[in-house]
Amino acid sequence: MKIKEILKITWLPVVAASLCCLAPVILVLLGLSTVSFATSLTDNLYGDYKWVFRSLGLVLLIASVLIYFKKQKGVCSIDEAKRKRNEIINTSIIVLLVGIAGYVFWLYVVVEYIGKWLSIWE
Repeated sequence: MKIKEILKITWLPVVAASLCCLAPVILVLLGLSTVSFATSLTDNLYGDYKWVFRSLGLVLLIASVLIYFKKQKGVCSIDEAKRKRNEIINTSIIVLLVGIAGYVFWLYVVVEYIGKWLSIWE
């Protein structure tokens, strides 16, 4: 499995899981929100609903892996899945670890510094 394939599988779930803090940043960058509203929105979304966004990211990650194996690898039946069991397990573990690392880096480094630059949070 190549790096491009892993990034293709994980980018959407990582972005979806980080929407609790990314959405206010986007609103400020587009000029649709004030910084004070974005700050309160971030406090509300991250404080109360962060597990909803993380769950959404996990569901999207699982769906991405399933779509990858169905479309790219041609695994459409239980028998094919049994034959490619080791590949499916290894790929799933790698994608999960890359997804977690991508989420942590994206949310706690990239979005955090952009938010600080915009003075959304200190």
